[in-house]
Amino acid sequence: MILFSTEMVSKYHPDKYADQISDSVLTEILKNDPSAHVACECMAKDNTVVLAGEVTAACDINYEAVVRAVGARLGYKVDKVINLITKQSTEIGNAVDAEEQIGAGDQGMMFGFAVNGGKYYLPYGQEVAIDIIKAIERDIEKNPDSIFLGDAKTQVTTDISASGFVKPVDTILVSACHKEGLSIDQVRKYVCDLLSANGIPVPKKLLINPAGTWTFGGPAADCGLTGRKIVCDQYGGYAPVGGGAFSGKDPSKVDRSGCYAARKIAVDLVRKHNFDSCVVQLAYAIGVSNPVSVSAIGTLYDGSKADVSDEVLQSYDLTPRGIIRSLNLLELNYGILSGGNHMMAFI
Repeated sequence: MILFSTEMVSKYHPDKYADQISDSVLTEILKNDPSAHVACECMAKDNTVVLAGEVTAACDINYEAVVRAVGARLGYKVDKVINLITKQSTEIGNAVDAEEQIGAGDQGMMFGFAVNGGKYYLPYGQEVAIDIIKAIERDIEKNPDSIFLGDAKTQVTTDISASGFVKPVDTILVSACHKEGLSIDQVRKYVCDLLSANGIPVPKKLLINPAGTWTFGGPAADCGLTGRKIVCDQYGGYAPVGGGAFSGKDPSKVDRSGCYAARKIAVDLVRKHNFDSCVVQLAYAIGVSNPVSVSAIGTLYDGSKADVSDEVLQSYDLTPRGIIRSLNLLELNYGILSGGNHMMAFI
């Protein structure tokens, strides 16, 4: 037995709240200027939101209105918005826009990963974690008698030594912020019933709010920051992730678009070659269009490896412009995408 744990958080988690603000700013800017360069960071604490970063765009947007709209959608009050956004460095801008083929917005390495099976081409434990969070979010949005206040996390432990896509679930941990006036036993029964109603396997080791009742959450209890959930956004610890976060960055920045491309390629290769899993790595230099390295390694069901890097180089346009076009990255609603696992969008 080899036990491995993974984690997922709800879109109401303070860090995800910050991600969705940054990406809603991005979406609004790209709607008005598709060629804009955006790097928008957010910090949310209590009812105050701080925006910072660099934006170069041929449009003006109402930043405060965007922030308040996200807060209203998630049920968080916004009393004050502090805007510290400035223009992008001209040196960086010139490097990115110097060629007809736009250069990469930064250096870095990005990873794509996919497994063969399930709804999302992600490992079974990660799929279960995502489904738990989605069940909680649906309950909040569709059940007028829901006990949840939104902020929630789950951790799922499976035996990854078992054969097949579906792995035995050893432990599920759910921590969910809930309304006042409920005993911890009532909360635990509610969550247990919710898991069962959504077809989620309930193991003997089920931990629900192990610290007791939790009625004070969100950005009032925990400061939210853009980009702090990069493992939840990607592969849940089952595969490497690049060093860059996604939210608030326009797709010329390859730490976002390059990772999306690598993920889509990994899914394509798993399907085409019937790999058990596949890992793709891309790496870029700032201002240079083509990647400096490409690696794509598929794992077969007998455990052997297949190097299909040359196939990737011959089959895909991996320049920022090519990635943006092939994945329609100027058409996405990033503010919605960033509320969950980004990799579910590229299958």
